[in-house]
Amino acid sequence: MASEGVPVDLYIYDLTNGLASVLSPSILGHKVEGVWHTAIVVYDREYFYGGSGIASFAPGSTQLGAPHQVERLGHTCVPFQLFNEYIEGLATSTYAGSAYHLFEHNCNHFSDEVAQFLCGAHVPKHILSQAERDLPAPLRMALSSLLGQLVPDGTQAVYANGVRHSRQDSPDYLTLNNQIEEARIVSQELDAKRSTIAEKLARKERKKEKKRKKLREQGGTGDDTEEMAEAMEAVEAREPVSLAGPSSRDLDVEAEERRAEEERKRARDPPVVYRDIDGAQEFEVFSKTLEGVELSPEEKQSLDELQQYLVQGEGSWVLGDDFLSFIGRVLSDLSIKSEARCAALRCLAASALRDDVSLVLHQDRRQHALLGYAHSIDLLPVEEQRALGLFVCNLFENTSSSEWLLYISEWEYRGHALSNIRVTTKVCVQCMLSEQTDLREYGTALLYNIASKEVKTVVFDEVCVELAMAALQLTQYEPEEEHLWRTLNALARLAQHSSEVPQLIAIVGPDPSAYRGRSSRVDEQIDIIMKKVK
Repeated sequence: MASEGVPVDLYIYDLTNGLASVLSPSILGHKVEGVWHTAIVVYDREYFYGGSGIASFAPGSTQLGAPHQVERLGHTCVPFQLFNEYIEGLATSTYAGSAYHLFEHNCNHFSDEVAQFLCGAHVPKHILSQAERDLPAPLRMALSSLLGQLVPDGTQAVYANGVRHSRQDSPDYLTLNNQIEEARIVSQELDAKRSTIAEKLARKERKKEKKRKKLREQGGTGDDTEEMAEAMEAVEAREPVSLAGPSSRDLDVEAEERRAEEERKRARDPPVVYRDIDGAQEFEVFSKTLEGVELSPEEKQSLDELQQYLVQGEGSWVLGDDFLSFIGRVLSDLSIKSEARCAALRCLAASALRDDVSLVLHQDRRQHALLGYAHSIDLLPVEEQRALGLFVCNLFENTSSSEWLLYISEWEYRGHALSNIRVTTKVCVQCMLSEQTDLREYGTALLYNIASKEVKTVVFDEVCVELAMAALQLTQYEPEEEHLWRTLNALARLAQHSSEVPQLIAIVGPDPSAYRGRSSRVDEQIDIIMKKVK
């Protein structure tokens, strides 16, 4: 590496290979020098953005051949590892393949943003401002087809869902990935243990309820029934510990310790949740939206179980094994109207405020009906995005459900390798950067809740850069004071978790000091951030 840093080049291609300058006067009435496509070349790799997302390959190896022009933009001192994480963050947010638009959000906009990140440079204005009128409809169709074929066979490295498919990463980056993979394995083992304990607790609760019902049927009422049931449970609690697993007493002690720890964390950093939601009212709305929908006997039973849970106040033990299959159908069956999905999500948001909701969440580890649906948030109607944002925010009410949102263990969903933390992050970023104020409310709440969690660093290694980049982008939108405070508070916490965040703040900007004076608590967070940046 040279003392001034790694060179950053802009490769400029004319997609018409010179025909635009020859034919444009007769077709358009004025001369167009070229139809420009650009890519950033750095670290001996060429990066560009198209309809398939962000791709990386050997410089000049696409079907376009040699570039029309190469422009030296400058040099960068951004570490290779940090740059890769930055690119992966873009690939799952603003520069996902589904976000591509030939005119409004294309390769040139990507090159300009990456150039600013690396060395503070810009793509030439005449390339960025090439007017739509210069591209007649037939040419647009041809260009879309051409851009879809730019990645050569055998050398592609498309960034999909933040996962690099290239095998040409640096040794340091590969070492980091290996460490993360080892942590994932440990996390999977912990997840399995948590699930086992959760299932035992659920079985125990069902067993208790059956005993109470039996005692009531035998003539016991009120306090007598409760006392008799508790006496029977006390006798059983004295049974020896089984070699097959923890006893009921062990599970009770562990549950109590978790509740105590949860209360300590809540008192120190209370999550942003939305308690002004009535489960009984939401269930009534949900039931009405399902009128006319043909439900199977199992689905009708699940609906009745939800009523017992939300309206009658029964424990989560009443929700049977088919409940999440029922919810999954409502969320995925397009023949069911969107209002039903919104109502179902609001019912789940009310359920999320209860401390036993985690028992339901752990049942979803096979189908992934909830987070699989959440992964498609960018494709959902705004109303469903609102309901989903509310649900995910309220899951931070309890430690067990918030930890579920942050699991890093990977799972397959419709051909994608996902994890709970990545889906949670996607929901957060999508809401944060929305033009809808109420969605920003949920997005900044999620950002604050995620950043305030005391979790192992490896969890934030997965998403820290992406969250920080989204936070920096949001500050440029002049958010209201509450949203700005949450965002800066999260940035300050993320800067404590990762040394890369202060680098991003310094390199990418904007300077947090520009927002001084909004309020005393905003200024306090800016002081914390600037101590890390300097």
